[in-house]
Amino acid sequence: MLRMIVRRLLLGAVSIGMVSLIIFGGVELLPGDACTAYLEREAQGKLLENCRAQLGLDRPAWERYWGWMSNAARGDFGTTITGRERIGKLVGDRLLNTLLLTGCAMLAGIPLALLLGVVCALWRDRAVDLLFSSLAIFAMTIPEFISATLLILVFSVWLGWIPGIILTPADAPLIEFFPEILLPIAALAMVMTAHILRTVRSSVIETLASDYAQMAILKGVPYWRMVFRHILPNALLPTINVVALTIAWLLGGVVVIETVFNFPGLGRMMIDSISDRDLPVTQTLALIIALVYVGVNLLADVLTMLANPRLRTHKTRSA
Repeated sequence: MLRMIVRRLLLGAVSIGMVSLIIFGGVELLPGDACTAYLEREAQGKLLENCRAQLGLDRPAWERYWGWMSNAARGDFGTTITGRERIGKLVGDRLLNTLLLTGCAMLAGIPLALLLGVVCALWRDRAVDLLFSSLAIFAMTIPEFISATLLILVFSVWLGWIPGIILTPADAPLIEFFPEILLPIAALAMVMTAHILRTVRSSVIETLASDYAQMAILKGVPYWRMVFRHILPNALLPTINVVALTIAWLLGGVVVIETVFNFPGLGRMMIDSISDRDLPVTQTLALIIALVYVGVNLLADVLTMLANPRLRTHKTRSA
């Protein structure tokens, strides 16, 4: 099992290397460069040469890539296109805000999804199952910007309970984002809860129909004891990867949600950097999102291997 974990870690490192090459190469293939995008009509002569020298764009591509990755490994992502602010400082402030948003969405959505998924499976095809399964399908099919807009319309415009647009500055203490952050949390949690609920429901139903579950019923094992001691531990194991993929999906969904609610996080920063043609910031954010995505999936793979009874049995026999 240790060999499998090391193999996953090596594959993750290779994936990060390939993603960094794709990000850097994609920026290189764009028409012009960061200086021509920033200077616009003034991108000529000495002014353009000085800008390229300042950003290191006059060096060969391989040298710039190696310098970018070496500095990024030390946490130094350079400066914005204007050279006035450190990208690391800007990203650090926005990262805390995005972690607050996604963390609250996970704390609200994942336990609720697990509970509702188990309930729907145990009471399959009954009223509670039909209700929550229908709501989950609806939440999965509706785009994030529509669900966010509907939440603003109902709870902010019609009822006036919660602010629909976040006006708190990006560098404000995290506690000051409440209650403005409640609607973005709900918008993110809706889709996440729906995906996990459907997976848990299917997994529990499949496990209930397995041979060992039927054998336990024939042997007279009490139903709820069988559910909690045998069914749920095996049924919830496949959901680890689904939860990881859903968390990774939050990185994409948070861009839309942060833009709709004007939340000062990494997603909104990504949109602003693209609009401002601030390529160094865009490049850094793309790398950070890729790192988180690969890291979350690696963690899910490791947890799945550690929690898999077959691997534990195989390890015991080998010993």
